[in-house]
Amino acid sequence: MSDERMDGGRVVAAALAWVGTPYRHQGARRGVGCDCLGLVRGVWRDLYGDEPERPGAYAPDWAEAGGEDRLLAAARRHLVTTDADAPFAGAVLLFRWRPHLPAKHAAIALGADRFVHAYEGRAVTVSFLVPQWRRRIAGIFAFPARAPSTPPDIG
Repeated sequence: MSDERMDGGRVVAAALAWVGTPYRHQGARRGVGCDCLGLVRGVWRDLYGDEPERPGAYAPDWAEAGGEDRLLAAARRHLVTTDADAPFAGAVLLFRWRPHLPAKHAAIALGADRFVHAYEGRAVTVSFLVPQWRRRIAGIFAFPARAPSTPPDIG
C-alpha cells in the first residue's frame, strides 16, 4: 500500500457525518445503522465510492471464535500502515480488549484525544481517548490518498 495518506480533515469530516447513526450489528449505512466495521466501511465509501473488500456475514463474537486477527489483517491489506505512536486526525484505530486477543473494535481519530466509533447498543458517537481506550490500541492506520483498484468479494 502506498505511503501516501488521505487528508485527515476529509476523513474527520466524513466520520463526523456518521455521528448519531444507530448501532446495528453488520450495518454500514449512514443514518440507518452501523457497527464499528460498518463505520469504517461507510467512511471508505464516502471517500472513494466503493469498498475494497466486502466482509461477508460475521457473528458478534467473530474475533474470539476465529482466533485469527482478521481485522488487523484487513487493515494491513487496505489501509496505510503507519509508525505513529499516537493517533492523528483521520487515523483508523484498531483496539483489542486484552493483549492476547485479536483486535475487535475500530474507530476513526479526530485528533490525539478524541475518536468517532459505533458504540454497541447505542449509536455512532464521539468519545475521549482516555487511558482505558489508549492502552487497548492494537494499530494505527491511515486511509490511502487514492482509492485502490477493483474490490474483491470474500467469504
